[in-house]
Amino acid sequence: MTTRVDLIDDDLELTGRIMPASNATFVGRIGEVAVVYKPVAGERPLWDFPDGNLAHREVAAYALSETLGWNVVPHTWLREGPMGIGMVQRWQEIDPEQDAVDLVAAGATPDGWRHVLDGLDGQDRPVALIHEDSPELRRMAVFDIIANNADRKGGHVLPMTDRHRYGIDHGLTFHAEHKLRTVLWGWLGNDLQDDEIDGVQRVRTALEADLGATLGGLLTGREIEALTSRCDRLLRKPQFPAPHGEMPAVPWPPF
Repeated sequence: MTTRVDLIDDDLELTGRIMPASNATFVGRIGEVAVVYKPVAGERPLWDFPDGNLAHREVAAYALSETLGWNVVPHTWLREGPMGIGMVQRWQEIDPEQDAVDLVAAGATPDGWRHVLDGLDGQDRPVALIHEDSPELRRMAVFDIIANNADRKGGHVLPMTDRHRYGIDHGLTFHAEHKLRTVLWGWLGNDLQDDEIDGVQRVRTALEADLGATLGGLLTGREIEALTSRCDRLLRKPQFPAPHGEMPAVPWPPF
């Protein structure tokens, strides 16, 4: 018999710690539900993101994903845990036989994949950073543009057995200044598809209603204004933008 689990109030039992991780990150269970737990108390201060609110940004990313309707981010919420208030997210079991982002020999991008950049591996061999050309990753790339994701590494894309792709680790999002750093640059300059434009419009409309109210408890007013402006720019020019500014366009390391 399955017991109903209260994800907010039932005990959160820690079963391990994810190493390495920039901030304290634990795995645990709430009843029968496997989760990831990132306590605010374990967040490491960052020079370009305010201290102590990375967990709130992760929850804001889930709210954005839900409004888009694309299931980019696994169920994520705030609650008390063994080390205080923190972000809790449902654990996702990936398919180890799949890769959505990869490194291949330079010039060897296979059909159905997009080339991002060329470089050298640890043995100074020419390699190419690539990602699959799929609707799921396109939507994740649009999500990252709207969220101003500063840390979309290859390891932050989870390939599921049903071909769905989840995005995780969204603490470095929603900055008021341009911070987009991602491995998903393969559609640079391409027009957004109708369903992607519709998703951006849903977000823009919801910012004047329920989404705006939810984000008001998670982000600053300046950050919400910047989010609104990013939606407006995408709707005026519905294309995947090019990198700009002084920040690196790809996070380091990319995986």
